[in-house]
Amino acid sequence: MIEHLSEFALILMYTMRDVLPILALIIFFQLVVLKQPLPHLKKMIIGGVYVVVGLAFFLLGLEKALFPVGKIMASQLSDPAFIGSSGADLTDWKLYYWIYIFAALIGFSTTIAEPSLIAVAIKAGEVSGGTINPLRLRIVVAIGVAFALALGTYRIVSGTPLYIYIMVGYVIVIIQTFFTPKTLIALAYDSGGVTTSTVTVPIVAALGLGLSSAVPGRNPAIDGFGLIAFASLFPIIAVLGYAQIISLKTRLLNN
Repeated sequence: MIEHLSEFALILMYTMRDVLPILALIIFFQLVVLKQPLPHLKKMIIGGVYVVVGLAFFLLGLEKALFPVGKIMASQLSDPAFIGSSGADLTDWKLYYWIYIFAALIGFSTTIAEPSLIAVAIKAGEVSGGTINPLRLRIVVAIGVAFALALGTYRIVSGTPLYIYIMVGYVIVIIQTFFTPKTLIALAYDSGGVTTSTVTVPIVAALGLGLSSAVPGRNPAIDGFGLIAFASLFPIIAVLGYAQIISLKTRLLNN
């Protein structure tokens, strides 16, 4: 118990250190640049305490739960005893189909639960006057992340270079951009950014590092990272594709 409390106290101290520059910047602009008193000072102090303590608990939770879970699942699903590859080539990508399925499902579920995406989807529904359905948008983005993580884990297992996938992906995004309604382009690009946030990133990073450690011939420093890049790229492709389908459907109905 004492060990956990001391660890939390250390993380809390580091969190306060990281938050102080943001606090100093806000106070400087409010008092020096705007020359206005801090509004609702008591509420701001209470809210600041909540933020710091909440971040500290979140970071402790990442260290104690999410990172270990991702690594454990990756190592278990790629264990030779589980995949039944006694005497087989452990670098054969076809042996790791459960990894691809798990990566897709964990990508979909964590994206659906991502607070940043929920906020963006709600605002998109509001400003579009109901044209954009928040739940459908979240599902489309989640499907993009699911495909991204399945493909990203395949890349780790196969050992193919990351830059090939990223280059091809952004070429597809550029081509799609020319054929997508302008009103949805910015939303599609933002959808890629909000997927890489508080819920998704820790599990995705742990999954990539755990898988690259378990597959023979893979280096976690080289192959373990890159899944987050997939998770931010393919939702853009998914939302642009969704926008193109809606646009085409609208034109067909009007004709």
